Parts: sequence; structure tokens; C-alpha cells
Amino acid sequence: MLGCGGTQPLPGRALAALWLQVGGSALLLDCGEGTQTAARRWGKSLYKLDAILLTHYHGDHILGLPGLLMTQAALGRAAPVTVAGPPGLRQMLAAVRALTGPLPFALRPIELEDCAGQFLVPAGQVTAFPCRHRVACCGYAYTLPRAGRFDPVRARAAGIPVACWRTLQSGQPVDGFTPDMVLGPPRRGLKVVYATDTAPCPAVRRAAAGADLLCMDATYADEADAPKAKLYGHSTCRQAGALAAAAGVRRLWLTHYSAAVEDPAAGLAAAAAAFPAAEAGADGKALTLRFDEDMP
Repeated sequence: MLGCGGTQPLPGRALAALWLQVGGSALLLDCGEGTQTAARRWGKSLYKLDAILLTHYHGDHILGLPGLLMTQAALGRAAPVTVAGPPGLRQMLAAVRALTGPLPFALRPIELEDCAGQFLVPAGQVTAFPCRHRVACCGYAYTLPRAGRFDPVRARAAGIPVACWRTLQSGQPVDGFTPDMVLGPPRRGLKVVYATDTAPCPAVRRAAAGADLLCMDATYADEADAPKAKLYGHSTCRQAGALAAAAGVRRLWLTHYSAAVEDPAAGLAAAAAAFPAAEAGADGKALTLRFDEDMP
């Protein structure tokens, strides 16, 4: 988590940004002010950043974008960078390009009509879904599938050379052999869901179902602010916890705190009352997700 703040940055709290890395490829969700400074602070290489997914175009989610792209250029990046977002993306990128000037790499826009759709990025598969905010706003579910277990007995019985095993295990056909000849049923993969800014809604709950990690809007710590959250299209910490419980997620990170929330402890307690596995997001908070070994 490179930034967990909303509206305005605070000392020690950058604006919305979540970094997701799979092998040598990285994915950035939102790019608020201070994102590239946070990336350097927490040891993340912008050179490896292949895709940027923007929830919407309020300033606290995009104002870090021009500087970040210019830094990627200074680092010598030449490979294209995918940028996804709700309707209006191309117009927003035109304004960004006016600030950055020419870049040595292409920007590949994915403008998501109705804030929905599936697409591939170098790190894996992304599904966009509509959030409930004052403007068009996308949430994103990143999934990393996992193939079935490799069966060497079946491979030998089929006469498949050992040299082909690794390729088949990765899910690719080779020399006329296909993965279904040697792999069992698909196993549980990994799923990370990012939903901010949003009020609780069925689309977020459906997208988050069974997620290994849900990072969700928790703008207001005090439940007395629920009417304000509804008015502006945000969630309270308690509402985030309730949605996480309803979606059956494994972990919840609260994020996008209002600048008025100096200490998220009270909000975390409210979220944990509904979902005990809730955690308070914080700049630099990190987690390594791994495949389950035995769960189908």
C-alpha cells in the first residue's frame, strides 16, 4: 500500500495507491499525489510498472500520474504501459500528456464502458466492476489462476517426453500434447479486489466474493458520518467490515481515510466488530499472498 489517504495528503499518509507485483511485473491501482515518492520509499521500481488502473479522475486518485510517467521515461522505459479507467480516460490522458511532453513509450488506454469488462495485463487478468460514487468509478478484481496438479503417472502412460512436462505444467501445449492430458482440475488461484471510492453496493460485494484480499473505501471512522458517506459515495469503516463479511473475503484492508481521521484505531474496531480479520491500511503495509497447497 503506497498511499491510504483520501482528499488531501498528510505527513506519513500519501494519497490512494496500491502496488501489486507478480514476478517481474507490477500493477498500480490509482496514482494519487506522492505515489512515486512512496514507491521509492518502499523499494518499488517504477521501471517494472506495466499497467496503471485508475478508479476515477478525482484529483486525489490521479495527480501523481504525470510525474510518475516522466520518471519512468527518465529510467529508460521503452515498453508500453497500459492505463485503464472509466469513460473519459482518453480525454484525461490527453491532459496528462500535455504536462509530460513526449514519452519514449506508448500508453495503451483501456476505456471501460459502464465501468465493466475483463482484460489482460502482463501480471494477469483484471475484471472491472462499477462502484457507487458521485462520478463514474471502477473497482478492480485482479485474479491469478492456478492450473491443476501435474500427474507424472498420466504423463508417462501417455508417452510424453520428460522434456515436455514443464511446458504442459505451465498450461501450454507442446509437440502435439495438451495440458488436459496431464493436469488435474484447476486449483484455487489468488484474487485481490480494490474498491474505492464507493458506498457499499451489490456490485462490490459480488466482485469481492471469496477474495484473498479486499482493499476497500473506509473514508469515515465514525458511524455517525454514515449519511455523509452515502451523500458523497463513500463507506464507513463499519460498512466496509460488513461488506467483507457478506462477501466471504479472507482479509480486509481499510483505505482512503478522510483527512479528519488522524488515527484509524476507532474505525478499525468498528470494522472488526463485523469482520474480525479487518486490518487498518497504512502507507508501506505489505503482504505476500501465496497459493493454497491443498485447497481445490
